[in-house]
Amino acid sequence: MLKLNADIKKNALEGLLKLIYPTTCGICGKICEGPICSKCNYLIKGLMRNKKHIYLTKNYDTHFYVFDYHDLIREKILKYKFEEKSYLNECFSQILLNNEKICGFFERYDIIIPVPISRKRKNFRGYNQSELIAKNVAKHMKNLVCDTHILYKIKDNKPQSKLNKEKRIQNVKDVYYIKNGQTVLNKNVLLFDDIYTTGSTLNECAKILKEAGASKISAFTLAKD
Repeated sequence: MLKLNADIKKNALEGLLKLIYPTTCGICGKICEGPICSKCNYLIKGLMRNKKHIYLTKNYDTHFYVFDYHDLIREKILKYKFEEKSYLNECFSQILLNNEKICGFFERYDIIIPVPISRKRKNFRGYNQSELIAKNVAKHMKNLVCDTHILYKIKDNKPQSKLNKEKRIQNVKDVYYIKNGQTVLNKNVLLFDDIYTTGSTLNECAKILKEAGASKISAFTLAKD
């Protein structure tokens, strides 16, 4: 009886919160049942690239990205990343989980590791945008674990977006640190980030994971610039 009463109270509270703060679509902002409405979901499907590239000269084997980084997608990622709209992680996560090809790609990996940001930047922003999505995706995948206690960023370096290709490579040197490296030993690891430009950050992170003994390392990003 006590449990039944607790469940009733919980459902009532959730219903009240939905009434006060109704769920809205992360793309158009209209009230809907989930994080993205059917109309915008159809629109987003038309923008999807679902591209997979093989990189023989990188420390990771494959890079999979979903969108080209421009127009609507660029606008939404920038809002998510810099305008305190952390709730948009639900929208991006749903877009990925609704796609069978993407889910099939996720199923090939044991661990998903979001590219870390520095403690200073995380405190300022309030969240790591890649971490929120990676955790949400792993929660809905059967055998994929999101681990945020392996790879750390130990220096608050200059933002990569402000640098050219050559300087980006140097800017990420000795910036990342691995802890509990035995966790990735002989595991298939997927690095997750929001935007791919030159791949310098992903390459540096993959290098450290490879040195720790990861069996296979691939990269996944929402968009490619």
